[in-house]
Amino acid sequence: MLESFFYVAQGKIHLKEPGKPARQIESKFGRSLVDRNSQIQRRNSWKTQGTGAKFMSGSLLWGRQSEEGDEIPVVVNAVSRGTEPDEVLYSLSTHEVGGVFSLRGADEKRLLHTADFRVGHLSVHRPENKIACAVRTKGGSHIAVMQGDGREFTDVTQGDSLDLNPNWVPSTAGQVIFQSSGIARNAGGVNVGVSPTRIEQVDIVSGEVTTLLEDERFDYLNPAMDTAGNLFCIRKPYISPRQSFNPLRAALDLVLLPFRLLYAVFQFANFFTMRYTGNTLVSSGNMRQREADLRQMIVMDNLYHATRAPGAFLNPQKQWKAPRSWELIRRTAVGEIDVLERGVLTFDLLENGSVLFSDGRRIVLRDSNGAKKELLKDEFISQVLSRSNGE
Repeated sequence: MLESFFYVAQGKIHLKEPGKPARQIESKFGRSLVDRNSQIQRRNSWKTQGTGAKFMSGSLLWGRQSEEGDEIPVVVNAVSRGTEPDEVLYSLSTHEVGGVFSLRGADEKRLLHTADFRVGHLSVHRPENKIACAVRTKGGSHIAVMQGDGREFTDVTQGDSLDLNPNWVPSTAGQVIFQSSGIARNAGGVNVGVSPTRIEQVDIVSGEVTTLLEDERFDYLNPAMDTAGNLFCIRKPYISPRQSFNPLRAALDLVLLPFRLLYAVFQFANFFTMRYTGNTLVSSGNMRQREADLRQMIVMDNLYHATRAPGAFLNPQKQWKAPRSWELIRRTAVGEIDVLERGVLTFDLLENGSVLFSDGRRIVLRDSNGAKKELLKDEFISQVLSRSNGE
């Protein structure tokens, strides 16, 4: 029986325990960044006093009140069980820095802290005290491995690709499975699309990579393997950047082109304005709502980076839910593929054969016999994780 679990919603970690409402787990490091930013704002508050100063500082320009502080968004990218039974690991990031942290009770330790890249999904191999992680850079992403204390950070994949969501193969010390898609570039080196996402396995010592599952019709995401050698992942239709020509569709696209361009320019400007200033181009909502919106946009950016599905979450307030075409599948050790659930955004395997999964709005436990129980509902759920996968 699942007794407790973690989940990430709106870029924050939550813990759900039996008989208790879900509670947020706040990072001391993340809180220190927010407090430091507030102190800086207070020291510089004299610059925003007076009507002229308000205009020069942007208070009137952005339609906000001078007494409102702008919190920097601190986003949790991923959470993982730790190297010890009572430990949890998580990666978080701001616009400026990223890091990996461990938490045991109230004791938070910094394992990795850098401004050079951002760390995404984490996976721990307890017997060997190793952590596999996805490293996101401006040019793509790759898989890296480090010791449980953050030492010996080593890249294990490379190339012009998006390598994400690593997980250790059970009962092995040197094998990691992950999703991978190649990046297509034009003659000028500009990214023009990605290949269908496949599931690969890498030997972290030799660097040898083996493809486990691929199909030009589908993307395969978030791989995990159980002790019997069954491979679980999310399968969704692959959307090619090169679509077949349709005259009627082309005519409609031509008519809508000016409106789409205006909308795209506005959304592009709005996204980067929020990302780098913390303000929207529309002067509505209070500071708390704007900060939450910015955090959601960063979460959506992370999700798009991992799923390459721009059409699935166009309206975050209404469509933060995986389409039914996103299927949780199981490929058996003999190659048979079974569809377990439809409309799955994230999942976690339990050693007793149960699966904890979410469509982005609700969290459900599916036991080994296929019986399901809804555990809770929330918004912007991006990851679920049982507190102990042995439950």
